[in-house]
Amino acid sequence: MAELDFERRLERLFAEAPAMADEDAFARRVERRLERGWTARRLVIGAAGGVGGVIGASQLFMSGFAERMEVASQGSAKVLTAGLREVAPHADWLTVLTSGGAVVWTASVLAVVALGFAVARALEEI
Repeated sequence: MAELDFERRLERLFAEAPAMADEDAFARRVERRLERGWTARRLVIGAAGGVGGVIGASQLFMSGFAERMEVASQGSAKVLTAGLREVAPHADWLTVLTSGGAVVWTASVLAVVALGFAVARALEEI
């Protein structure tokens, strides 16, 4: 029985840290250091992302990516239009859709935006 009382008293003593005379100044100093570190990290990460984005965009444009995507989107638009004609030949609302590459590009952009939201949410959870 004496051991349980001793352990409980010991736990209470460790749970209640003694107050230091300069605890407020220490807390402010630690908070300033943490904030300064995050500001620097944000700037470095933002700059690295900007440089990486510029390099990536220049590589895409220099490789003829836009022309290849245009050719691919024209083929995809033809396949999409043919598939829609087979699925619902009597639907009037399907005639409103354009058969150009705009539909494919719009779907691609929306998919990238949705992926961006998912990545942002995952990073927020981490």
